[in-house]
Amino acid sequence: MTINLEIPKKFDNLITQANQVADNVLRANSRKYDRAEHEYPKELDMLAALIDGMNQGGGLGGAGAATVGNGSEVGNGSGGDGAGNEAADNGSRGSDAGNRNGANMATLLGLIEMCWGDVGLLLTMPRQGLGQAAIRAVADEQQLQRFGGKWAAMAITEPEAGSDSAAIRTTARLDQSTGEYVLNGEKIFVTSGDRAELIVVWATLDRSAGRGAIKPFVVERDNPGLQLERLEHKLGIRASDTANFRLEECRVPEQNLLGSPEIVSAREGFSGVMRTFDNTRPLVAGMAIGVARACLERTRGLLQEAGVEIDYDRPLHALPAAAAEFISMESDWEAARLLTLEAAWMADNHKPNSLQASMAKAKAGRMGTDVALRCVALAGSVGYGEGELLEKWARDVKILDIFEGTQQIQLLVVARQLLGKSSSELR
Repeated sequence: MTINLEIPKKFDNLITQANQVADNVLRANSRKYDRAEHEYPKELDMLAALIDGMNQGGGLGGAGAATVGNGSEVGNGSGGDGAGNEAADNGSRGSDAGNRNGANMATLLGLIEMCWGDVGLLLTMPRQGLGQAAIRAVADEQQLQRFGGKWAAMAITEPEAGSDSAAIRTTARLDQSTGEYVLNGEKIFVTSGDRAELIVVWATLDRSAGRGAIKPFVVERDNPGLQLERLEHKLGIRASDTANFRLEECRVPEQNLLGSPEIVSAREGFSGVMRTFDNTRPLVAGMAIGVARACLERTRGLLQEAGVEIDYDRPLHALPAAAAEFISMESDWEAARLLTLEAAWMADNHKPNSLQASMAKAKAGRMGTDVALRCVALAGSVGYGEGELLEKWARDVKILDIFEGTQQIQLLVVARQLLGKSSSELR
């Protein structure tokens, strides 16, 4: 399999537009909404309207670059949600013909630029949302028309089901007399849960049936059975609200179940969850790549101001320690970037990318945290103060090593795939 990981020229305009949005809107308001935690960023309404116009004109939004879970075949990840189970084959809908870069690559490149601006603000973009990834993965055409384009959060994680999504305890029973599903349970770490129009809630039709009974249900945010327990106060991505919900006799129409109501085999039934993760893990990796690039660029500037020369033509041992450290970080960043581009390319070319998606997420998540902290250290006292965004980026990037499957879970998924082991054989 031959992969060309050079960025095609057709994406030049997309990257430029995304970078301009990131610089002039997201980064310009980054510190403001980090301090004003839980305050809705009104600047994003104007940005969403701009992106809508670009969607109609085939510009930035139409390429899927600046949005999370938009009309492209992939969405974003699930805040705080992990998957400690075997990943199914990739379910993306790329083309079988030719060596191409399509919606997955466009979305990834746009996300990298936007998260170079601010990852928290990117995650709170209106009329998009993390739940759209699940909707795109398993909804039928009628449901796509009903729910597509709405701000949809995703609710998978529970107090007893974090990295192991198959351990979901929230129940859904069908009330035959009213034709409604009745949901009961608790969901935590729901990204943009308070602000979203819809919440995609994963629940089980029968606990005794295992993974095959786990299904996604679309719940309107104003449903009286969906009760907001609290909003989390977080280390980073403070611009994005993270909600905890309790569902008590929460009734939704029968038509709000995404996909088939049939309880099937464990692997087949749980594939909707895993298909979502396989498509979105490279995007979370891209977020870490964007934040880490911001750290590297600012640190380079600070080093140059301090008179430290970064000379790529000299061996590392002949360079100042700070310059050698910087080049080491750059090489780590490039390795994560290439892994992530590979995973997106495979999705665009309709190739199973479950292994590559987890490898990219594991590498980029760890790299992002490592690079951000090393950059703070290289900057000395400047890196710890609010006069620079380095300390904020170091806080923001940590979540990207956790949600969409923690570092430890990704390593388990990779090991199972390489060794041909099931989740019961290798824990």
